[in-house]
Amino acid sequence: MAKLRLKHLLAIRWFHWINFPLLFLMIWSGILIYWAYAPYHIGSFHFFPAWIYNLLHIKFRLAEGMALHFTLMWLFVLNGIAYVAYTLFSGEWRYLVPRSWSAFRDAWEVVLHDLHLRKGLPPQEKYNAAQQISYSAIVLMGVGSVITGLAIYKPAQLSWLAALCGGYTVARLLHFALALGYLVFFVVHVIQVALAGWNNFRGMIIGYELVDERN
Repeated sequence: MAKLRLKHLLAIRWFHWINFPLLFLMIWSGILIYWAYAPYHIGSFHFFPAWIYNLLHIKFRLAEGMALHFTLMWLFVLNGIAYVAYTLFSGEWRYLVPRSWSAFRDAWEVVLHDLHLRKGLPPQEKYNAAQQISYSAIVLMGVGSVITGLAIYKPAQLSWLAALCGGYTVARLLHFALALGYLVFFVVHVIQVALAGWNNFRGMIIGYELVDERN
């Protein structure tokens, strides 16, 4: 017999759907800023070659990008603080945070299952070990982005913060690497959602999933 069961609380869903467009727009505005000085490349390969700037009309939009980036930063920070506070006070963190180092072994088994190299999944509760690690990591990445972002935004006024990050150059590199990390997370997350199916996606929209309860 099929029955609806609560999976995601309303607040968790709100934080999730607010954060997704915020991160996307922050990455977009960050690319507008990156246009003014793009030092990172691997050999002759640049992460954003000139034709991408032309195609997306990114060139000569530095002021716009900075204004948008720093405005969205405060919304990102407020949403992040509210999310962490809610998970702590509601007890939801118990489902989201890995409980032991064995979670990394279980996460690898989840990856093998997703790649169809393993039949069964390791025991899990609301979230599997891979989800716990990735969701915890994304929170730490958010903290890192804010710290390194402030360090490169005000390197003179916040010289102590820039020094804590290893200097302006290192802080800028870390900020860029974290942005790439978000893009990887987005791609993997979307693939996992697609593999999990509509029932899982619906749970993040309405909060309930359809389960088959058999006697």
